[in-house]
Amino acid sequence: MPPTSPTGAVETGFRSAVGRFAGPVRGIGLAVISVFGVLAVPDESVPLGLALLGLALVGAVVDGVPDTRGTWVALALTVVRACAICATQASTASGPNLWALNVLTITAITVQWEWPLEVAVPVTAGLLAVFLVAGGPPTAILRVVIECLLARLAFLLLVRSARGVDELRARQAALERAEVLARERRRREREYLALLHDTASATFLLVGSRTSDPAEVADFARRDLAVLTGSTGGPGLDDRLVDVESSLRSVVEQSPLAVDARWGHVPLLPVPVTLALVRAVREAMTNVERHAGVREAVLSVTASGTGLVVAVTDAGRGFDTAAVPEHRRGVRGSLVERMAAVGGRATVDSRPGDGTTVRLEWPRG
Repeated sequence: MPPTSPTGAVETGFRSAVGRFAGPVRGIGLAVISVFGVLAVPDESVPLGLALLGLALVGAVVDGVPDTRGTWVALALTVVRACAICATQASTASGPNLWALNVLTITAITVQWEWPLEVAVPVTAGLLAVFLVAGGPPTAILRVVIECLLARLAFLLLVRSARGVDELRARQAALERAEVLARERRRREREYLALLHDTASATFLLVGSRTSDPAEVADFARRDLAVLTGSTGGPGLDDRLVDVESSLRSVVEQSPLAVDARWGHVPLLPVPVTLALVRAVREAMTNVERHAGVREAVLSVTASGTGLVVAVTDAGRGFDTAAVPEHRRGVRGSLVERMAAVGGRATVDSRPGDGTTVRLEWPRG
């Protein structure tokens, strides 16, 4: 094969296909043509014709063997075979010999596909010179030259088309990677906004309350700072499976509420899911602490297939979920969007004076 450096899968596949099939097609074609050529030679030339047929059959075998296909050995035998037939059968009394002309044409065209110009041009010129010296007509030479030019042009156009497809695929892959990165960046931004609501913004709202206790606000601020700076030792965002129960127990232990925790079988979950559940539970308990008007809550953790259902329930003052403004991110950002980002679901059931239940479910359904 020509020493090329294809950069794409389509171009590589095209060049590989040419390397696999050009030689065998040439070998089989010349063998068949040589059979008919021997049948057309005069009786006195039959021994020479049979020798040329044998050479054609040997060349067909070499062209078809994977270890020699496309090598210098195959090229040398191709040239010897074509030169031998053209030198002895180039012309007849009535005009050019079709055997020699067809061998010359097929050989010259397939060489354009298999080898670069620095090899194909001198090989083709040599074959044409042998054919012309042996008595082949110049008009046949012109025809072969035009056919070789068209063959080379068609090959280059196909290579360029294959390269264009590879470039389109590369650009598409780059666009897809950029889209994935953009989605990940948006996901992290949503996570950050949700975390910011869980911590600093909620504390700021408490600061604005006339009934806020300075010591309580300071305690909230210290906990918020620990979460935002990552000093709580929470799990990292990777794809490992971790024990979500221990993380949830840590949330329960750190909560100032009196939490009645009810544990079922808790499977191992991916870290992003665990992180979303832990932060959602922390937000739900913080809402109880800051808005429900009670100091008790119930945490229920149960397995659901290979997933998990976590519920945080309080008997506090409750609220009208339909009346929550769109710009408030507590339920939508810290709970609903956070769980949706990891393939889960969060629902809030609450009515004024009738308490609140936050249900976190993963996977969805």
